[in-house]
Amino acid sequence: MAKLLLRRLGQMVLIMAVVSLILFIVFDSDKFKKQIAVNELGGFGVQALTEQEYENWLTSKGLNVPFYVRYVDWVGDVLRGDFGFSFEKNTAVGPLLAERLVATGILGFWVFALMIPIALTTGVVAGMKEGSVQDRTVSFISVLTTSIPEIATAIFLTVVFALGLGWLPTKSAMTQGFDWTQLVLPVATLVLYDFGYVARMTRASMAEVMISQYIRTAILKGIPYRRVIMRHALRNALIAPFTVIVLQLNWLLSGVVVVEVFFQYNGFGRLLLDAALFGDIYVIQAATLVAVFIAVFSQIISDVGYTLLNPRIRFS
Repeated sequence: MAKLLLRRLGQMVLIMAVVSLILFIVFDSDKFKKQIAVNELGGFGVQALTEQEYENWLTSKGLNVPFYVRYVDWVGDVLRGDFGFSFEKNTAVGPLLAERLVATGILGFWVFALMIPIALTTGVVAGMKEGSVQDRTVSFISVLTTSIPEIATAIFLTVVFALGLGWLPTKSAMTQGFDWTQLVLPVATLVLYDFGYVARMTRASMAEVMISQYIRTAILKGIPYRRVIMRHALRNALIAPFTVIVLQLNWLLSGVVVVEVFFQYNGFGRLLLDAALFGDIYVIQAATLVAVFIAVFSQIISDVGYTLLNPRIRFS
């Protein structure tokens, strides 16, 4: 396990180094540097600078030195937590990014806390008796929820519970005096959309395990059915759903743009969209690095989880 972890951490460092180099090459181009210069010197209302103004800006920022020097300096700043300045938000990128990640983390925590138990339970129940009424019911609900786009679910829930019944607020902006009821609609939207994927994967995995020879042998030996399910079937059936659940970390971080924008929730997804619309280069750069880091780190979690669920699995 220790060797696996060290090997995966080494791969993560290598991947992050390659990604950082690619990002720096892309954003170090004259096109993006001129955009940053325009934002810093003239604001978003200014479209261009003269060549002399641009050259003076490069000199003042120390950007007219060789490429490798600029890259090393940039990596050093990133490691110190200095991601630059957001001209659209008028604040440092580091604290802004941390604040938005916390907001999305709160949202993600409640999504996972509700979605995982519900999806795993319904998936296991359906897979235990393949072809039964409960199996068909769970399969139908899973397909239905995943077939409806997030925006449609968000609109429906808002119309019914916010505008119609007036039980919940329509906006979820994380501001001072935040009311936790503002999380209900975005969390419900994400749970409904994501629940079906995990439930269907769990159902398929559980159904496959239930027809395996060792499960049939355990039942024929007279081992209590509950013990067969909990100690033998469930552990192996959770390997495939575990993969799907870990992958949802990446989806939740970068795929919640629709939900966060619709409910005006100030999270990571909305920050990334605002940065793209306004050309806030430093925010885009930092957000991309964070997204790649989480994607790679989630793969490490997945690999370690495999070995814990099934010690026979080994990675070469």
